[in-house]
Amino acid sequence: MISVAFTGGGTGGHIYPGLAVASWLKKIMDCRVFWIGADSGMDRAIVEEAGLEFFGIPTGKLRRYFSLKNISDIFRIVRGYFAARKIFRREKPALLFSKGGFVSVPPCAAAFSLKIPVFAHESDLSPGLATRINTRFTEKLFIPYKETAAFFAPAFRAKLVVSGNPIRPEFSGADPARGRQFLGLQAERMLLVLGGSQGSQEINGLIKASLPSLTRYYTVVHQTGSQDEIFMPSDVYKPYGYIKDELPHVIAAAELVVCRGGAGTIWECAGLGKPMIIIPLRGSGTRGDQVENARIFAEAGAAISMVDDPSPQKLSDLVLELAADEQKRNAMGAAKPGKADAANYIASMIKNKVGQ
Repeated sequence: MISVAFTGGGTGGHIYPGLAVASWLKKIMDCRVFWIGADSGMDRAIVEEAGLEFFGIPTGKLRRYFSLKNISDIFRIVRGYFAARKIFRREKPALLFSKGGFVSVPPCAAAFSLKIPVFAHESDLSPGLATRINTRFTEKLFIPYKETAAFFAPAFRAKLVVSGNPIRPEFSGADPARGRQFLGLQAERMLLVLGGSQGSQEINGLIKASLPSLTRYYTVVHQTGSQDEIFMPSDVYKPYGYIKDELPHVIAAAELVVCRGGAGTIWECAGLGKPMIIIPLRGSGTRGDQVENARIFAEAGAAISMVDDPSPQKLSDLVLELAADEQKRNAMGAAKPGKADAANYIASMIKNKVGQ
């Protein structure tokens, strides 16, 4: 049986889209899939829960700034490279698919050194550092938007394929009725607030301050991500620390979504036809990818971007404006910033490459 290796990790955004591709690949061809990720952190738990074999390797973080940790991490990256080579020699994959993140660099380099074809995917408008490094090792690099090609040197552009972003297969069967049952809702209009799995202090603060206005039209379901703050539930406000398996169904039940600008979240919401108000992570602690994602979704008409000084009043005004305008909500939900079948498309390209 043909084996196909996957790599990526560090955050869910570098794992879940890869799992979507792996799921499609196993549907369309008889193959064994295994995953190489970090030997510490969340990678193993997420991948093994999805039913895939997992091999952990040492890895170091790739930083764009000076830090003494860069020195020790160089040695971890080198160790990761040789650990990945050993895994590839033993498992003999026909191809490596990379979903990015700092853990993906050693496996991509190791596969290249062993003449194992490497395909990779970038989720954001502008590529992260790992993708920039991995590009030299890849045969094909799938990108979410045609505009992403401008961030690569001309010598690499022949490798680029516009695919959109993979969406987890659970979202294709999302059931609004199941989402309402989980939340204990009937026919209430629902506003869903997603600050990410770790939450967002900024979004949490905005929701607290604007809640009296928001609940004029909506029952607010709020993924807070916080274990320290106290969020008091009511008939019209339902806070959850983290929504996991039921999240596709909860999104399907929402009329409007307020969220960060992570590629996975906004593509999954768009895949379910949900209008969004995006409050992207921005500032010195980020490379600006969420701001770029929010901008391109806003330009496509799929979202409204709140980049400049979000305030409770501004958020309230936008929510109330959309609550009163069904036509605009429908138009936003129908707008698509890119291809919607990326997981199937990428899996088919992998199948064609490995010869089945």
